[in-house]
Amino acid sequence: MIKTETTLRVRYGETDQMGFVYYGNYAQYYEVGRVEAMRSLGFSYREMEEGGILMPVINLTINYKKPALYDDEVRVVTMVKEMPKVRITFDYECYNQKNELLNTGSVTLVFIDKARNKPTIPPDWFMEGFRKKFQSDK
Repeated sequence: MIKTETTLRVRYGETDQMGFVYYGNYAQYYEVGRVEAMRSLGFSYREMEEGGILMPVINLTINYKKPALYDDEVRVVTMVKEMPKVRITFDYECYNQKNELLNTGSVTLVFIDKARNKPTIPPDWFMEGFRKKFQSDK
């Protein structure tokens, strides 16, 4: 399993009239966690795109438990529990600075060959980063 943590501070513009983080902003928080998880493996979205692979989101789920508030620190825990194939799923848990669970969620992306605009398997160099991490966890 791959597991990374990223901390963000809630900005005023991310909140609604109740002072809670607007629910749609969690998708952006998840994206920050996802980008940093990939970076921890030694590559980036940019490299994927430059290599002709796109990764659109095909599913997003969020289960809200408690709101985050303006100026809270939100810790985004990002996990990949299974080796990617044509799809990859990232699971998330968000916590506030008191370590209270705010929400859980998952995002599934599909690998797309940019030139053909068709689903594809991830490149070998991408899979090698995952293999190394998954093998080191055993």
